[in-house]
Amino acid sequence: MHLSISDGNGLPDLFGAIFSGTTGLIALIFYILVVVGLWKVFTKAGYPGILAIIPIVNVVFLVKIAGMSGWFALLYLVPIANFILGVIVAFKLGARFGKGGVFSFFLLFLFPYIGYLVLGFGESRYREV
Repeated sequence: MHLSISDGNGLPDLFGAIFSGTTGLIALIFYILVVVGLWKVFTKAGYPGILAIIPIVNVVFLVKIAGMSGWFALLYLVPIANFILGVIVAFKLGARFGKGGVFSFFLLFLFPYIGYLVLGFGESRYREV
């Protein structure tokens, strides 16, 4: 008989599997890519780049850079509204940097770790509309 101290729902095993080994390393790499890209996007938009590191604050300022009120970031907590808001923010953010809808959908919504790097390190400039 195997005895273990757990709450019976398997969460310690799940967290151990997710945040250890190769999976955790890959997640860390993608997080670093997003933070570096967001840092450059924030500085191009006139905000301090260090805000990209703080998890909830970076979403509030990303929504502001997209031209919406920072309070809209609360909609990311609502299950279906977060998906819709994510698409809207991606399109508005792309428009602020002079990018089209295809770029915004694929590289800012589906693959943001690539899109933020392109916006941050590319030739595009932030425009307040």
